[in-house]
Amino acid sequence: MKNNLKDINNRITLALEKAGRKDDVSLVAVTKTLPVERIVEALDLGITDIGENKVQELTDKMAILGDRPRYHMIGHLQSNKVKYIVDNVHLIHSLDRISLANEIDKRGKASNRILDTLIQVNISQEDSKFGMMEDEVIPFIEKVLKMENINIKGLMTIAPFTEDESVLRNTFSGLYDLSERVKAQKYKELSMDILSMGMTNDFEIAIEEGSNMIRVGTGIFGKRNY
Repeated sequence: MKNNLKDINNRITLALEKAGRKDDVSLVAVTKTLPVERIVEALDLGITDIGENKVQELTDKMAILGDRPRYHMIGHLQSNKVKYIVDNVHLIHSLDRISLANEIDKRGKASNRILDTLIQVNISQEDSKFGMMEDEVIPFIEKVLKMENINIKGLMTIAPFTEDESVLRNTFSGLYDLSERVKAQKYKELSMDILSMGMTNDFEIAIEEGSNMIRVGTGIFGKRNY
């Protein structure tokens, strides 16, 4: 794992250099299905943020790991599961509908927390993927801005699983362009700091197209045995 992590960090640096960027990229280690021992090993090597797809698995790991890592909910989130993660989650990557926003806001009020979220956008318009359509995002943001206990920090997308670089670039540049359009609205109380896109197979292209948060599992931990 140590060599894998070193390789990922080197590739991040090279992708930033290729893009002529001087900023940083946050690395979220995707830990789904992994035992806690492997996660502790990653934390010992410097990983600070871990991402989970399922609420049950996330809460199980929270109970053992405590506040050592920052927890990211990166999978599809059912409204009735928000209450289980509201007190500990650092960032929800998969806000994609108003009913979920209402629930996050409600649970945030009850816990006296303002919850940071990313809007998941289905840029590639794949039927198999969750996320809002591009033209839905700005009207959605205007509704969420009226809520007191939910904070939009940026956008997230999942690219098609393909080796076609042009498809990947179009997906990532599409999310970047949408983020810039949102910023141009100059909404008060909206920072749009985060562009979460890119995984093990495509994160270098994502960084070249503007990503500043990537979600990497296999690249760090190796292939899972499901």
